[in-house]
Amino acid sequence: MSKIKADHNKPETVKMPMRGGRGGGPGGMHGMGMPVEKPKDFKGAFKKLLNYLKPRKARLIVVFFLAALSTVFAIFSPKVMGRAITRLFEGIMMKMQGVPGASIDFTYIIQILLILAGLYLFSALFSFLMQYIMASVAQNTVYEMRKDVKEKLTRLPLKFFDTHSHGDVLSRMTNDIDLISTTLQQSLAQVITSVVSLIGIIIMMLTISPLLTLVTVLTLPLSFIAVKAIAKRSQKYFAEQQKILGEVNGHIEEMYTGHREVKAFNREKESVLIFDKKNKELYEAGWKAQFVSGIIMPIMMFISNIGYVIICVVGGIFVTKRLIEIGDIQAFIQYSRQFNQPIQQTANIANLLQSTIAAAERVFEILETEEEISDPESPVVITNPKGEVIIEHVDFQYKSDIPLITNMNIAVKAGQSVAIVGPTGAGKTTLVNLLMRFYELQAGKISVDGVDITKMQRGDLRNIFGMVLQDTWLFKGTIRENIAYGKNGATEDEIIAVAKAAHADHFIRTLPDGYETVLNEEASNISQGQKQLLTIARAFLSNPSILILDEATSSVDTRTELIIQKAMGALMKGRTNFIIAHRLSTIRDADTILVMNEGNIIEQGTHQQLLDADGFYADLYNSQFVGEDAV
Repeated sequence: MSKIKADHNKPETVKMPMRGGRGGGPGGMHGMGMPVEKPKDFKGAFKKLLNYLKPRKARLIVVFFLAALSTVFAIFSPKVMGRAITRLFEGIMMKMQGVPGASIDFTYIIQILLILAGLYLFSALFSFLMQYIMASVAQNTVYEMRKDVKEKLTRLPLKFFDTHSHGDVLSRMTNDIDLISTTLQQSLAQVITSVVSLIGIIIMMLTISPLLTLVTVLTLPLSFIAVKAIAKRSQKYFAEQQKILGEVNGHIEEMYTGHREVKAFNREKESVLIFDKKNKELYEAGWKAQFVSGIIMPIMMFISNIGYVIICVVGGIFVTKRLIEIGDIQAFIQYSRQFNQPIQQTANIANLLQSTIAAAERVFEILETEEEISDPESPVVITNPKGEVIIEHVDFQYKSDIPLITNMNIAVKAGQSVAIVGPTGAGKTTLVNLLMRFYELQAGKISVDGVDITKMQRGDLRNIFGMVLQDTWLFKGTIRENIAYGKNGATEDEIIAVAKAAHADHFIRTLPDGYETVLNEEASNISQGQKQLLTIARAFLSNPSILILDEATSSVDTRTELIIQKAMGALMKGRTNFIIAHRLSTIRDADTILVMNEGNIIEQGTHQQLLDADGFYADLYNSQFVGEDAV
């Protein structure tokens, strides 16, 4: 006796939180005080990311030199400007002292200004070239990464999608890769310029005055102590803000998707009150987070200004004692103002890099997921499929320690209809997954027209099958495009013919734009019954030898149900059919009915044989149709 255990042993879909874009996930709010998502294996993920950059190593070296040159030219500018100010100051002082023939050397000053303009021009030019090349490197890298992920997803087994929410997969494909792109394009070059700037500024300050340089450097520990203390406090407010933001988004999504039910039960006021409460909590948490983190910059400016004042006082004394020139003091003040900037940038980039590597780690998890077993090198092709299906001694389990199907044996001749009935979770969908080879068997064999399905390419196997499921899937596009999805290069006549065969042509022509009517993303601009008729038309167009039907008439009216059943009946003619039955009236004429309960095939036979047996099927049937038969 073949056994199928209930589908509740199938792994549950993992509900991962939808990651936001800039500002909600790792892509946004990376200022000081914002909690940062940290990778599990920073070094490993970083090495994998570097592998994507290796083919562009030459361009990255060019970017490094361009960034260094741009920064060096910018660093020299204050020193050069200081010479012009010194010469101007000397000329003014000599004239004030009445030195004979004293004048301001404007020729020298103009030369210095021209040199200064050249430095700024070259700095800007090198910076432009650096950004241009870096944009190319970043976009090519993420293009390749996105392409690899897309190709990988097509090779992953259905098990992967059963254990990852759609939102999670989409987030990895879009938000995470977008964050990597932003970091590569902006932050990588910024790291180079920040490091070069910091080193260059320190060197230039030391050439002017080691003592003043020491004063500037001593302000750093004070800044770090202040930032650390404030960041620690603000982090809990940011965490609370993100938590409440998730609750607000969840409430809005619930109210939007269920707006009809909200209105039907007159719950609008209650919904608004809940939103107002959550929104106020979000305001309080957000205000505190932004206020506390906003203190960081004023405190850093205060500490920086203390150093600035000391530099001005000490520098003024040095000038009066002729220990230093006034132009050098002006240059040193500029350097001291610039000193904190690369440090702040590096701190922010360090946080951003943590989140970027965490995002890269999530992308690499997809790329490293175990793929489907490869198709055979010399696959068997069934040129004229008839639709004979044999299931021999099949064992299957979703979890290694929990058997699901044990020694299953079913023989279906071409053109026969097999109905599978039973309560929800009895294993009906598992059989469909095995027939289409969405999952691999642990033991046994499934054959189509005498050919083991593992000897065929999956694409060729699935071309033999057609599916009409309870959950209709239509994409955003015209009705014509949705029907044509069933066959590459479908002609206009073929589309109209299958629409008529599926009893869909009439309702399509009543729409304002007919076959050119554009369905929205959820196809909510047509009824559930109309959606089902379009999927039947699409299955007609694919002209499969074997049909898998999951009846979808439970949510439509009686008249539409009859139309759908007529369409399904026409579609089933001349084909092998596997019918997952919910309403037993549609399977009376099935050649074989498999009855499943509590994980076992407990009965098997024709409709009349099972009624005569007066068992589980008879009880199930009579509970639905005792009145109908009496009529």
